[in-house]
Amino acid sequence: MADLPPCPNCASPYTYEDGAMFVCPECAQEWSAAEPSATDEPVYKDANGNLLTDGDTVVVIKDLKIKGTSQVVKVGTRVKNIRLVQGDHDIDCKIEGVGAMKLKSMFVKKA
Repeated sequence: MADLPPCPNCASPYTYEDGAMFVCPECAQEWSAAEPSATDEPVYKDANGNLLTDGDTVVVIKDLKIKGTSQVVKVGTRVKNIRLVQGDHDIDCKIEGVGAMKLKSMFVKKA
């Protein structure tokens, strides 16, 4: 039996070959043997699927309540010079009138 690579999505050891593709039976991930393996560098996308990079300007697409206060970050608020970080919240930024915040990339769109 050939030594098959684990699934890059869920790390399952139960992968199998289907023609030129590898398939994971647990998460249904399919990948080619010719494709490079998953990199350690995460990819950050906004709500519309556009790639985000450090220093971008984004716009908030939903009213966001600020935990522990009665303040709200309103729809349409522009956030300049974002910094991408790993973790539960993808974006570190400073919002004018609010201060330092962490945002999820699913609640912003690239400006």
